[in-house]
Amino acid sequence: MCGIVGIIGVEPVADRLVDALRRLEYRGYDSAGIATLTGAGLDRRRAEGKLNNLAGKLAAEPLEGVIGIGHTRWATHGGATEGNAHPHMAGKVAVVHNGIIENFKELLEDLARDGYSPQSETDTESVALWVTREIERGATPREAVANTLPKLRGTFGLVFMFAGEDKLLIAARQGSPLAVGHGKDEMYLGSDAFALAPFTNQITYLEEGDWAVIVPGQVEIFDFDGNVVERARQVSSASAALADKGNHRHFMAKEIYEQPETVSHTLAHYLDLAGETVKLREELPFDFAKLSRLTITACGTAFYAGLVAKYWFERYARLPVDVDVASEFRYREPPLPDNGLTLVISQSGETADTLAALRYAAKEGQHIAALVNVQESTIARESHVIFPTLCGPEIAVASTKATTAQLSILASLAIAAGQARGVLSPSDAHALVRALIELPRNISEMLRFEGRVEEISRNLSRAKDVLYLGRGQLYPIALEGALKLKEISYIHAEGYAAGELKHGPIALVNEEMPVIVVAPSDELMEKTLSNMYEVAARGGKIILITDAEGKAEAGGGIDDIIEMPRVHPFVAPILAAVPVQLLAYHTAVFMGTDVDQPRNLAKSVTVE
Repeated sequence: MCGIVGIIGVEPVADRLVDALRRLEYRGYDSAGIATLTGAGLDRRRAEGKLNNLAGKLAAEPLEGVIGIGHTRWATHGGATEGNAHPHMAGKVAVVHNGIIENFKELLEDLARDGYSPQSETDTESVALWVTREIERGATPREAVANTLPKLRGTFGLVFMFAGEDKLLIAARQGSPLAVGHGKDEMYLGSDAFALAPFTNQITYLEEGDWAVIVPGQVEIFDFDGNVVERARQVSSASAALADKGNHRHFMAKEIYEQPETVSHTLAHYLDLAGETVKLREELPFDFAKLSRLTITACGTAFYAGLVAKYWFERYARLPVDVDVASEFRYREPPLPDNGLTLVISQSGETADTLAALRYAAKEGQHIAALVNVQESTIARESHVIFPTLCGPEIAVASTKATTAQLSILASLAIAAGQARGVLSPSDAHALVRALIELPRNISEMLRFEGRVEEISRNLSRAKDVLYLGRGQLYPIALEGALKLKEISYIHAEGYAAGELKHGPIALVNEEMPVIVVAPSDELMEKTLSNMYEVAARGGKIILITDAEGKAEAGGGIDDIIEMPRVHPFVAPILAAVPVQLLAYHTAVFMGTDVDQPRNLAKSVTVE
């Protein structure tokens, strides 16, 4: 979750680039850099560490130029060094990047055949080199970028600057947000409107798949297919506070759309993306290989994340797992084994019942690990090790991006445990890590189906009761979907393990009840479809969440289908969380409820 800025100015921009980066430092702080275009061509200053280090370099070696780009980095590929810091330059091209280029190795192999070689360890440099090769083959900057973008697989926010072009920036968005700012005689780019607030409040947000050619007084925007499109110019309120909805109607919608970026940012902390292995930065006070049992405790959505993790740890690490609601765990006073690990999950790190569960487990001599979004929280301070979710502030009460970040970390930990316990071979672990690396792109692809989800939600908003069904590791996602719908639309909903349908819930099914089945194709899908047909036989209205293969297997007779990208079954629960979020969100919008602040709920439950 790196920070990007760009300015096409009428006066020197270096100091203003640094000031804008200070407003984005919350997005990354491993290294920083800026590049400008001077009379001698492209020039840059970079420094590892915090932004003050870059400011010190600029004080000693100032940069001229009235056009420039800047970046504050959260390291993904390659360490936090000056050589890996952005902007990256090749030939007449400078670029800054937020996201993950999944196929950078393939790009570099192709480039090597023509004598182009990287000077850093990053995935980003492959993009700079590819655009450079296009230009050296005779393409204009615009043509070079247009030819390059379809070659990239992954997620990205990109901004390009070119030698000899002092009034041109080109930007592209695929899973990472970018905003274009309009000034009187200048133009601006930023990862969010907050970075641009000192310069302008006139903002145009790029939408998913957009790329834009920016010159003074004008921005020309193209969609994913290369068609010229219009995007609204609007007045931003970001100057008042960090929390800004951007071009979204609610914070919840904004946070749903931030997930390709926040999952990418979180995974970068737990994986070696270049080596495609798990690489935990935290020093563990325990050995996964020697643990006797894992106890997970949490509340609400975090509890459901723990339920998914139970499937992962038991299947891929053969580690016995207990999962309990924190409010029950603290009073049940369960016996805890020697050399056991208790993992508590809390977005805020202040959840009262979860904190009490932590203290009980600590008193019982357990290793304590916490998965939190607020590293200064009470739960974080009282744990032996913390696993930060790193997804930034979550404003909406209903958790979205924090949930997928939690799941991403739990998946990474399950792989680490599986390797430590000798359950996963290197090739098996590699396949699971590869599935995680592809996940931000998969989420971006899923979000393109939002229009279809919105159509289905219109009918769902008329329901009084809804059932959600899932099997195996998708069962907790059925529970999560029901919770989301209840939280923000106030429609009664229940989630069940699909195999339990005939043990009671099927009595509720009639022609007026929607039944949402979460069933991407896996080894259990045939059984889940059997339960679905039982619903259809009784007139229930089926909404099936599946992939193309599952859609074909399900056949006809289904009222509505929400199609997911095909992914490795390991990461299917993380991806499936996104359509159930969208269903709940759009249903609530049609109901006219207060989506971000639903009645009777608070973001952090700090009392019993």
